[in-house]
Amino acid sequence: MSVTGVTASVPLQTPPARRTRLTWPWILIGLAGLIVLLAVVRVATGADDLTSEGAVNAAVRAAVPIGLAGLGGLWAERAGIVNIGLEGMMILGTWFGAWAGVAFGNPWAGVVAGALGGAIGGLLHALATVTFGVDHIISGVAINIVAFGVVKYLSRVIFTEMQGGGETQSPQIPQIDPVSLPWIGTPLRALGEKEWFLISDFANVLLGLTQNVSPFTLLAILLVPLTFWILWRTAFGLRLRSCGERPVAAESLGVNVYSYKYIAVVVSGAFAGLGGAFLAIVAAGIYREDQTGGRGYIGLAAMIFGNWRPGGLAAGSTLFGYTDALQLRQGGTSVHALLLLVSILLVGIAIYQLVRQSRIRAAVVTAVGAALVFVVYAVTDTVPEQFTQFTPHLVTLLVLAFASQRLRMPASVGLPYRRGEST
Repeated sequence: MSVTGVTASVPLQTPPARRTRLTWPWILIGLAGLIVLLAVVRVATGADDLTSEGAVNAAVRAAVPIGLAGLGGLWAERAGIVNIGLEGMMILGTWFGAWAGVAFGNPWAGVVAGALGGAIGGLLHALATVTFGVDHIISGVAINIVAFGVVKYLSRVIFTEMQGGGETQSPQIPQIDPVSLPWIGTPLRALGEKEWFLISDFANVLLGLTQNVSPFTLLAILLVPLTFWILWRTAFGLRLRSCGERPVAAESLGVNVYSYKYIAVVVSGAFAGLGGAFLAIVAAGIYREDQTGGRGYIGLAAMIFGNWRPGGLAAGSTLFGYTDALQLRQGGTSVHALLLLVSILLVGIAIYQLVRQSRIRAAVVTAVGAALVFVVYAVTDTVPEQFTQFTPHLVTLLVLAFASQRLRMPASVGLPYRRGEST
């Protein structure tokens, strides 16, 4: 370009790389590819439980309470409130769900009571953080401690007076009858028993997803697209998310930020309470002390893994639930086979980092990790029982480490907000 005889060169800017949008076709392709990898590992290792009907069914049951806790964290953090108290709200959900199920003789009464118990915990958290400005982490930790003490006291007062109950457990809770998709169970089971490569694996996965599934599980699964629709497709959801991104700007447009934060945290507690009720009513059929086992924290990890989005959260919950189910079913054998799968996945991540992201150092570190995992797999026949029990938590740490590069939390999450003050 020439101006008054002087030539000026305009530097060309490289357009930013386009990120692949995570759509349902890509999600389904990813799930299909994962099943193919599991089938390869199953044949190579002989660990048939990797894709068995029982393992898939158990994985879904294990994933539901984690996913519900993660949905609770999603609602709260999208409104700008960190909810470390999910564990305590789940504890309240387990106790109130068991108590109502036994007292009314109806498990669905327990489902409602579990949600209400968690919502009470959410209301306390909202009162502390939104109204009184208490640090979110301190409030959440306090709720976890208080919830444990409250249910311990209530068990001594109420469950010890019931036949079959005690200080640390409830009587047996009436069960919700499972449902199955008709007509497909027998042919799929016949295919699964033939142990054909890939065909039998897909058949077993479909069996686990469609046979002997609790209606409570179906309700929990439907809450994922419902949350997406409310938060991303409605004016209410837009206002709520604006409270977690730019609350001062939202206030200037007439949004009652306090009200939306309260609603989000109460709903967050209700979801966590539903997760606790699921543990007591469906997973165990009885309330026991310390039943949540840290699943509230794992739910938070699943939410972070999912980048504060419902679809990614569901994928993370399924991953954590699957590892939890395997370590409970066959322990060392299946977890040892997972080492080979992890090695293959790490090789794929290293190639992606090198080719698509040009991150040579990260790719080298990932490749070294893949080699170390494969060496451990090759020189051992099983893994210690203590390691298998730690597997879900280890997977949580690894996934968060690899996912940390692409995370984007709400801009104002955890930050104090006071009406009329600019930040």
